[in-house]
Amino acid sequence: MPKQNVHATKLPLKAFLRLSLAAFALCLILNAEKYSAVCFDGLCLWAECVVPTLLPYTIICLLLCNLNADGKRRTKPYCARKKLKIDMQAITLILLSAMCGYPTGSRLLYQYHKNGQISRKEANHLAPLCTACSPTFALGTVGLKAFNSAYCGVKLLLSVHFSAVIIATLHFLFTKKNESDAHPVLTKNSDDLLFDSFYGGAQAALSAGAFICFFYTLSHAIADLKLFAPLGCVLSPLLGACATPLLLGLIEATGGCFSAAAAGGFFALPTAAFLLTFGGASILLQQLCYLTKCKIKPYSFVLLKLLQGVLAFIICCVINRI
Repeated sequence: MPKQNVHATKLPLKAFLRLSLAAFALCLILNAEKYSAVCFDGLCLWAECVVPTLLPYTIICLLLCNLNADGKRRTKPYCARKKLKIDMQAITLILLSAMCGYPTGSRLLYQYHKNGQISRKEANHLAPLCTACSPTFALGTVGLKAFNSAYCGVKLLLSVHFSAVIIATLHFLFTKKNESDAHPVLTKNSDDLLFDSFYGGAQAALSAGAFICFFYTLSHAIADLKLFAPLGCVLSPLLGACATPLLLGLIEATGGCFSAAAAGGFFALPTAAFLLTFGGASILLQQLCYLTKCKIKPYSFVLLKLLQGVLAFIICCVINRI
């Protein structure tokens, strides 16, 4: 597509974003007391549920990632076209990402790419595996705090990670064989690994809080303006009381999971599984802040996460029947 056409297609999107942000700001001004309380609720949700599961694991993983970086670019690919062979660099990245979850997993993926440990195509293949929620978030935050059940947390964790493995495998198998690959970006390692890791962990936790507060408030403003009504009419016959939590979770997933748990019913847990996997706008944008630096296409990534979310919903429905 010519550059002029690409630029022309971006203009309506920018205009829509400007109008949406202006409308959101007007809502906050006209009902400042209500939305200040909603934003505070989002802040409490972040402080109580996200920081304990994000900050320590992010610091640990960044320390391990920086200690593992030797400043040498690998010359051999981590996998062959028809054989799923994964080397220790990729295995370490997958395990660290699985332990700390999003958005730290996407940050680690970028860090590995930045350190010259993986290439752009490798980052693209590993993205579905490195952007799932952490065990502590699925088991502790959503399972125990939202659903008051560790067993529900186990179901959520299995649904999320099974869907990630299946979609990642299919994504690898169906990637074009002639897809070009860029060499990893090799950068000089920092001498102050301790400061960089702690600063990076604190930065990740604070930025996550900002995203949660903003999108949590935005989701409630959209609900108050009845903008969810058309989709709600379509989803209500299918999901019942979980339709509204699902729509709220498309904007901010954590609040959507708690709303689904409060709504109850058979589809409450599968709805939470979908939201934990897909992530909603808040989590997706946090991850894309890092993934786009690895030249991962935003639309392709969002589509992969949507497929993962739908598959996690189906898997959770099956597990729920057992």
